[in-house]
Amino acid sequence: MRAYERLLKYVKIMSPSDEKSTTVPSTPYLMEIAKVICEDMKEMGIKDARVSEYGYVYGSIPATEGFEDRVALGFISHMDTVADFADRPVNPRIVENYDGSDIVLGNSGRVIEVSKYPHLKGLIGKTIITSDGNTILGSDDKAGVSIILTMAEEIMKGDMPHGKICIGFTPDEEIGRGPDYFDIKGFGADFAFTVDGEKENEVEYENFNAATVILEAKGYSVHPGEAKDRMINAADAIARCAAELPFDETPRTTEGRQGYFHLIGITGAVEEAQAVIIIRDHDLAKFEAKKTVVQEAADKINDFFGSEVIKVTVKDSYRNMMEIIKKHFHLIENAYEAVRMCGLEPESMPVRGGTDGATISANGLPCPNLGMGGYAFHGPFEHCCVEGMDTSVEIVKNLIRIYSEKKPEDFR
Repeated sequence: MRAYERLLKYVKIMSPSDEKSTTVPSTPYLMEIAKVICEDMKEMGIKDARVSEYGYVYGSIPATEGFEDRVALGFISHMDTVADFADRPVNPRIVENYDGSDIVLGNSGRVIEVSKYPHLKGLIGKTIITSDGNTILGSDDKAGVSIILTMAEEIMKGDMPHGKICIGFTPDEEIGRGPDYFDIKGFGADFAFTVDGEKENEVEYENFNAATVILEAKGYSVHPGEAKDRMINAADAIARCAAELPFDETPRTTEGRQGYFHLIGITGAVEEAQAVIIIRDHDLAKFEAKKTVVQEAADKINDFFGSEVIKVTVKDSYRNMMEIIKKHFHLIENAYEAVRMCGLEPESMPVRGGTDGATISANGLPCPNLGMGGYAFHGPFEHCCVEGMDTSVEIVKNLIRIYSEKKPEDFR
C-alpha cells in the first residue's frame, strides 16, 4: 500500500485536539484513531503494537539477525489535527497530473491560488490531495503517520538488513502536549526523527523557544458618571497593556529567526478581563527578554492605577531543539545524505513553530524533524503531494540503511 492510500483512510477519521480539555488525550477522537492505527500495525505484523492509557501508539520492528548491536532508530508522528476547520469529516479530493493552475476546492468558494502558493509550480505533473475546502485536510500529521507505516510495511516485506526500528504516534501535539506522556524508555530508541515537516527534502533542527503568557485583570465597576479616580476598567487595562508591546514584532512583520509577540485574544469587561499572548524566538536570550517586555508593560499599567490590576502568568511550552541536536549532529548529516540518495538537495530552515521532537529532545531523546510532502497546514488550503510522500518513505528507509551500516560507537 502506498503512503497516500493510508492518508486517505486516516484523514476521514476526525481527530482534533482540544486545548481547553483537561483529559489525556484531550478528545475521545484521539483514542479512536489510535486504536485504528494500532490494529493496522498489528495486521502488518508489528507484534508489540499497543495503545497506552493516554492514547499513545507504540510498536517496533526487531533488528535483523546479526544487526542487534546497531543503533535503535525511532520515527514519530502525531495523530491529532488542529481544531479549526475540523468540525466535520474530511472529504479528500485527488488532483491528478496537476497542470499548474489554481485549484478550486469543491463548492466551498475557496481556491488554492498559485499567486499565494508559488511552490505549486514545482508540483506540475504530480498528484495533489486536498480537502473539499470546508475542512482542513489533516495531512499534518497523518501524512507522517502514513509514511512511517508504509516504511514499516516495506521494511518487513523486504530484505534490507536493519537495526531495531521504533515507531511512536502521539496525541495532542497541536496543543503542545504531545510529549507530555511519551514513554521514551519504553519507546526504546537511541535516536529518533519526527516526520512532521513540509517539503520532503526538508531536515529541521532549529525551532522556536515558546511560551504562553496569560494576562488577568481585576477591575472595579461604578457608574461612569461617578467614575473619577474610582473606576478600574479591566478590559481597557488589558488592551492598553497589549498596546505597549512592539508593533513591529508580530507574526505579520517577522520571518526566519525573528521572534514575535502574538496576541491570541482578549476577553472580558469592566470587572474582569483576560488576554492570551504567545511569545516565540529562536534565540534564548531574546526569548527571555520578551517575557520581561510583557511584565514591564503590565507594571506600567499597574503603576498608573497604583495597585496590581494586571497579573502576569508565563508558561514555557517548548525549547529550541538545536541546543540538543548540535551535540549529535550526525543525525543531520545522515539525514542530508538520505535526502541526497533520492536525488534531492536537502534544505534546512528554522522552524517558525515547534514539533514533538523539541520537547522529546529536551527530555533525553535527540529528535530532529523530517519533511513529508505537505503544505499550507492548519487551514482549508492544506494540500499534500503524493509523490512527495513516496519520496519521504524512501528517505526514511535510507536513514535506516545508513544507521545499519555502522556500529553505535561510530555515531558518538
